[in-house]
Amino acid sequence: MSQAQTGASIAEPFSLPLRHQRGNVARLALAQALAGANSVVVYATGAIVGNALAPDKALATLPISIFVVGMAACILPAGAIARRHGRRTAFLAGTGLGVLAGLVAAIATVLGSFWLFCLSTFFGGAYAAVVLSFRFAAADCVEPERRPRALSLVMAGGVAAGVVGPQLVTFTMDLWPPHLFAATFIGQAVVAVLAAMVLLGVRLPMPTAAEIAGGRPLSAIVRQPRFVVAVLSGAVSYMLMNFLMTAAPLAMRICGHSQEASNLGLQWHVIAMYAPSFFTGGLIARFGASRIVAAGMALTGASTVAGLAGVDVAHFWLMLILLGLGWNFGFVGASAMVLECHRPEEKTRVQSLNDFVVFGTMAVGSFSSGGILTAWGWDMVLWVSFGPLVLAFVALAMKTSTITDERKAAA
Repeated sequence: MSQAQTGASIAEPFSLPLRHQRGNVARLALAQALAGANSVVVYATGAIVGNALAPDKALATLPISIFVVGMAACILPAGAIARRHGRRTAFLAGTGLGVLAGLVAAIATVLGSFWLFCLSTFFGGAYAAVVLSFRFAAADCVEPERRPRALSLVMAGGVAAGVVGPQLVTFTMDLWPPHLFAATFIGQAVVAVLAAMVLLGVRLPMPTAAEIAGGRPLSAIVRQPRFVVAVLSGAVSYMLMNFLMTAAPLAMRICGHSQEASNLGLQWHVIAMYAPSFFTGGLIARFGASRIVAAGMALTGASTVAGLAGVDVAHFWLMLILLGLGWNFGFVGASAMVLECHRPEEKTRVQSLNDFVVFGTMAVGSFSSGGILTAWGWDMVLWVSFGPLVLAFVALAMKTSTITDERKAAA
């Protein structure tokens, strides 16, 4: 496929010195490690606090669903801030919301207010939306040929988040008796402050007049088959990860497993989400993004099979680890595909649109997860996951067939 067909541009102007490129990627990776703990804390505690505070037990996972709504609702405004005032401004605004999320959650826990706790997770979702744009910022600050590797290296910062988040929960959840997790949420706010301090050193170019103008209409961009498949792949990868991870901690508690076992399972899940990022970029460069996405979908399918095999702690842990690996390959691969679908001046608009669709789809999965678990049990949650996987495989197969036909026509 030609460069004109994809809408990407190889020969775009590039001016950041090499030391700034490396410094930016390192800082963004460290910020990812710190800020990523926000999501881990929400997933580890959200359903449990919700179950304790909700007026109806069917609303137990609503705080996590509100977290996803916050991601979807705030990604476009965050993209608009980045397009007009620069990415660093958007980053700092997001970390401010992260501090607010932790403090409001602590107050909600002390007061026993379910709806105030839901508000805190909305702020946490807004923070998470900004954090996920770190990967695109890293790709923007290096030469085009280094973008998949820069993107995956920043995602690799989440390995530390996979340790920081669960251990923060484990070591602080009982520090303020009788308010379970209140100290955890204060710690969450402190970690957000540390992330802001790291982001202050990021040096990125200010938006150009062309970027502010925005380039082609979005309607022309979204009609690209490559963009449609990239968005669908990212949406399915993230939705299924969120759908299963939302229900897993509560399902473990229902099955009689301890909070510590749940925390450890989430720790290994998050490590599995981000650890492959050290080499995912290299795999994408060697095998192509589509094949890596397909491998991710296969691993996600394997995770549901592992979950259906039993309800021992080992089954939950294996399911969560495979789910994390599947998410990494699927989501990082889909993100690399998005980079091929826009011109330089269109990047923030297209990337924000992609994330808006991904997070909006996640919200559907998150809202349905708790209801399905409550009404029909953990096995039904797992069986439902196969539908989106089949859809993603069909889309990838059609994209591969289209590219093959175009190459034959060109020959």
